[in-house]
Amino acid sequence: MAISRRKFIGCMAAAAFGTTTGATGLAHAVSGKEFTGYPDSFGVLHDSTLCIGCRKCEQACNEVNNLGKPDNPFDDLSVLDDRRRTDEAAYTVVNKFNGNVFAKIQCNHCQEPACASACFVKALYKDKTGAVVYDESLCVGCRYCMVACPFNIPAFTYFDPLTPKITKCTMCLPLIQEGKLPGCVDICPKEALTFGRRADLIKMARQRIAQNPDHYVDHIYGEHEMGGTAWMYLSGIPFNEIGMREDLGTTSAPELTAGPLAAVPIVVGLWPVFLTGVWAINKRREKIAEQEQAAAVQAAEEQAAQEKTKALEALQQKLAKEKETAIAAEVKKALEEAEQNAQQQAAVQDETTTDPAAETPPDDSGKQEE
Repeated sequence: MAISRRKFIGCMAAAAFGTTTGATGLAHAVSGKEFTGYPDSFGVLHDSTLCIGCRKCEQACNEVNNLGKPDNPFDDLSVLDDRRRTDEAAYTVVNKFNGNVFAKIQCNHCQEPACASACFVKALYKDKTGAVVYDESLCVGCRYCMVACPFNIPAFTYFDPLTPKITKCTMCLPLIQEGKLPGCVDICPKEALTFGRRADLIKMARQRIAQNPDHYVDHIYGEHEMGGTAWMYLSGIPFNEIGMREDLGTTSAPELTAGPLAAVPIVVGLWPVFLTGVWAINKRREKIAEQEQAAAVQAAEEQAAQEKTKALEALQQKLAKEKETAIAAEVKKALEEAEQNAQQQAAVQDETTTDPAAETPPDDSGKQEE
């Protein structure tokens, strides 16, 4: 199986890295250093009780990140009935729960991001703004981040063979750096999304809960989960009922993984081999599926062509039969009319022959006497 230059370099770097960490006893790929984020960093508070599922945030995200035309237009709300996740073509999605409860999903931009700690080339890092940033130029395509993320967010562009990359929400970092709001926050018609300093958002969330205790669950999701996240949630129903994991605890992912990976550094070197093998198996499955699909399509087309030919032949036979029937009817009609005409002419002749007045000559005797 052939692999790209990027993947080859990644595998070699990972193997070398595993050997180095084995000699030193330290797994720098997953840092054991405690990091609690930047104190003045930004975040977003998503109040799911205000969300109406309009998909405007999806549209704004699509436009800001130039993701191209989606399979379903953004005014098609039927997609909300499906449980969707983010992927390389959609950095954020809204799902519907329990009838008419909606929740937005995107990268939560953890305070201590597991994806960044698992990335040995530092292609992912926590920015001082609060965003978890991805540097495509450093990425070797190992996809450690996809394995590490507890929220199942990073996606990989498998169908881009030349420059595959990791994709996820960027928190609209370029807009933030310009002093603007993230696209999804700016477009939200019900202000279900609030952007601001993370510390201020936590105060705001606590105030909303205190003022409406019967309206909200008494918890701010993301304040402490996995060491805290920049993207936080309020809900009127249990968070596990709107697709949120409640089994994560408050310990950050790097703290959980640094010890085991430091104790068994060879894991770091074996991950690229394992992931490359998984990639190869998946690609082979995709190729076989494509071949089977192409064969099925060809068979269906051939069958359709045969059925079309049969239908055309049947139609031709039907038309020919109808034509013969019509000709026979016209011939029969013409013969009947000719016979009727002949009978009428014969009748006229018979009347002329049998009429005595027609045979007696005129009487001229009177004229002779005179």
